[in-house]
Amino acid sequence: MQAPPLPRYLIPRLPFFYGWVVLGCICLAGFARQGPAVAVLSIFVVPMTDAFGWSRTEMSGAVSLGGVLAAIISPMVGPFVDRRGARLVLCLAVAGIGIACMALSFTQSLLVFYVLFCFARMTWAGPFDLGLYGALNNWFVARRAIATSIATLAQMSGLVVLPLVAQFAMTGADWRAGWIAVGATVLIVGFVPCWLLLVRRPEDVGLQPDRLADGTVTTLVEPRWSRAEAMRTPAFWLLSLYTVLVFPVQAGVSLHQAPHLIERGIPPVQAAAVIAFFSAMSAVASLGIGFMPRRWPVRNLMAVSAACLGVGSFGLIGVSSAVSACLPAGLFGLGIGGVMMLLPMAWADYFGRESYGAIRGVALTMQVTAQAAGPLVSGLLRDSSGNYSMSLMLFGVLAALAVFAALAARQPRLRAV
Repeated sequence: MQAPPLPRYLIPRLPFFYGWVVLGCICLAGFARQGPAVAVLSIFVVPMTDAFGWSRTEMSGAVSLGGVLAAIISPMVGPFVDRRGARLVLCLAVAGIGIACMALSFTQSLLVFYVLFCFARMTWAGPFDLGLYGALNNWFVARRAIATSIATLAQMSGLVVLPLVAQFAMTGADWRAGWIAVGATVLIVGFVPCWLLLVRRPEDVGLQPDRLADGTVTTLVEPRWSRAEAMRTPAFWLLSLYTVLVFPVQAGVSLHQAPHLIERGIPPVQAAAVIAFFSAMSAVASLGIGFMPRRWPVRNLMAVSAACLGVGSFGLIGVSSAVSACLPAGLFGLGIGGVMMLLPMAWADYFGRESYGAIRGVALTMQVTAQAAGPLVSGLLRDSSGNYSMSLMLFGVLAALAVFAALAARQPRLRAV
């Protein structure tokens, strides 16, 4: 695969491994990815439902439908990323999300909102996930945990910054200014570095993954599984079960967190600050896990992350102030940071990088379908009961079940290259 001209010029002249440049591109794209994240949409739920008279279920449905569309396309995108690399996929994804977010400022009907947001959400859930982690796992093996933690930290920083960008843009204006600000930020941050600097895999430019400081190459033996082989292992299905249990919790709580806090009497600006704190704690977890000893089984850390999600969900039920909301929101954020960091790493560690996109594409279908269900269920339960207590209790139970799925998901027997 032919690399772009600029990397071929830079690689012989750089005093460090080019994978770190690739990681920088991944970080910027990951930050830009968060334009249609549920934490960002959460800022728009109250002003847009008030403006148009939509129910929470109707608005949540856009998240769910976008996830269903991502579930359909992910198995096709994964093999494409394996063959052609992540550069084109990520550039198109950044451009599509940025333009769609800005176009949401022109929303006049529920149909227009669905068309634009479902496209953005589909891109967020499928192509972005496969492109980001497909590129990362191609370049990093020995330092995969550290690289994944840095990339996930960048994504979490997008969850911290973009809700605040939206909220401040809306101050003195309306929700339309918020969507313009979010879309412009996505385009400015994410597109150019990926287009100019991203390379499919180190072998395309005469390198190997994880070159050490003295120029030698790591001798780690990495597993090598095809998609068909991986799907015949218990580990594949246990990781998938964990995914199906935690992602309704992640999406369902994240989307409705701001309206829940507002309904509990917390002012909108303070609610946005709580969401920023929850996102910041996600970033703390993402960074911290990357520097933990690699001898610790990833499944144990996944279990701890699910436990944090469960305790945070239950704790959010009775909050009455921004201060009281910070502890459960922070725990929930730690759980999300752990899940977002650990799952891509677990798939790569368990099954290798050669068919990562194809294997992850199948698993991602289950992930985004589960992710789509969370906001819809939360919206339905809120509309039927008048509050979010029932949905938060349900999500707490799902997270508790995910703890046991994680502990059972042992790494399959090594199939060496």
